[in-house]
Amino acid sequence: MVYVKKLDNGIRLVVKQMEGLMSVSMGVLVGTGAYVESDAEDGISHFIEHMMFKGTQKRTAFAISDEMDRIGAQTNAFTGKDITCYYAKSTTENAAAAFEILADLFLNSAFPEEEMAREKNVIIEEISMNEDTPDDLCLDLLSEAYYGREGYGRNILGTRENVLGFTRADVDRYMKARYTSDNIVISMAGNISVQLAEELAEKYFGGLPATHVDKRVIGVSARHRSLVKHKDIEQVHIALAWPSVTRDDRLYDAVRIMNSVLGGSMSSRLFQEVREKLGLAYTVYSYNSAYADTGTLVVYAGVNAKNYLRSVDAVKKCIDDVKGGKIGREEFERGREQLKASSIFAQESTSSQMLLYGKEMLYSGKPYSFEERIAAINAVTADDLAEAIEGSFNNDGMAASLVGKLDKPLVI
Repeated sequence: MVYVKKLDNGIRLVVKQMEGLMSVSMGVLVGTGAYVESDAEDGISHFIEHMMFKGTQKRTAFAISDEMDRIGAQTNAFTGKDITCYYAKSTTENAAAAFEILADLFLNSAFPEEEMAREKNVIIEEISMNEDTPDDLCLDLLSEAYYGREGYGRNILGTRENVLGFTRADVDRYMKARYTSDNIVISMAGNISVQLAEELAEKYFGGLPATHVDKRVIGVSARHRSLVKHKDIEQVHIALAWPSVTRDDRLYDAVRIMNSVLGGSMSSRLFQEVREKLGLAYTVYSYNSAYADTGTLVVYAGVNAKNYLRSVDAVKKCIDDVKGGKIGREEFERGREQLKASSIFAQESTSSQMLLYGKEMLYSGKPYSFEERIAAINAVTADDLAEAIEGSFNNDGMAASLVGKLDKPLVI
C-alpha cells in the first residue's frame, strides 16, 4: 500500500507499507544540491548536510549518535547534484523515537561555531581523500569536461576556499532559499502504519510555515572537452561521456537496456571484451545518468598505463559493435530482465523503497508505481532499442577525462 498526503504547509508525505518486515526506513528529502549552487555557494549543500549532525538546541553531536545507537537505529545523509537526503532506519517498535531524533537534527540544528570550524577541517580531509581516489576524481573531472564548472559540472564537495569561508549567515541564507516546505518530502517505507506515519509528520513538521523555494533557472551548458589530471599512480583512469536522455524521456528504459548490454553487468560487452578477453582492465563499466533536463551515458575503465590507448580502442570497438546494430534478441531480453530484476530487488529493501518513493515524489509530485515501472520496461521494443542506439554515441557531443601519469588529454 502507498499513502500520500500533502500537509497544510506544502510538505509532502509518502508512505510505502511493507508488511511482514520488522523495520522501517524514514527519510527527509530536499530538492537541492550542487546543481543549483552559485560560485560563492559551491559546496554549501554538502557542508550543511554535515553540520546537521553536529548538535541541536537540545542534543549534542554525541547525543544524536548515542541516542540512535541506544535504540539500535542507524542514521546518515547524502548530498547529490539535485537532492539532499537525511534518513534513519530503525526497528518498527522504535520508529517514533528514531523519527523524533531525525526531525530534531533536521529542524533544530544549532550550527555551533566550534563545530563549524571543526567540521570544515573534516570536509577538507574528505576533499583530499577524493583527490587521492583516482576513479572518483576521474568521474568528477568528466562532469567538468562535459558540463563545465557550473550546474551539473560542480563537484559536490566544493572548493577548499569556499568550505573554509562559509559562515552561519551563508548557511541561513541558503537554507531559507532552498529548505522550504514546498521543496521537502518525507518518505517512509517498511512496517509502519499510515496512522503513525501521518502523526509523526504532522507532529514535527506540520507546524512549519508555508514557504516557497527559490526557483533558480540554471542553464544546462555542455562543454564537450577532454581534460587530464596528472597523478603519480600506476593505473590510468579513463572516462567518456556522450549526451543521453532525461529521466522522463520515452526512450529512458530503452537506453537503460542498451547500457546493460554495453557495460552494466559481468556479461556485458565491455566486461567480456576489455577485461575477460583482452585482460586490459580490472574495472570497466558503463552507466546512464539522467536528470530532469539533461543526461549522459558514461563509460569508465581503470587500466594499465602502458595499455591505455589500446584500452580506449577496445572500448570504442564495443561501442561500434553496439552502434552497428549487433544486439541480438537474446542480449536484448537479458538486458531487460536485468533491469526488471533491479526494480524487483529494490522492492525488498526498505532503504531503497524510501529513497525511490521519496525521489519520485520530489521530482514529479507523483507516487512511484512499481507496476507501471515493470510495464514500461516490458513495453520496450526492438525498434525502441534501435532508436536509442541511433540517438546515442554522438561523438560531436562527447567529453573525456584521464587521470594518471599523463600530460595530454585524450584526443576525441
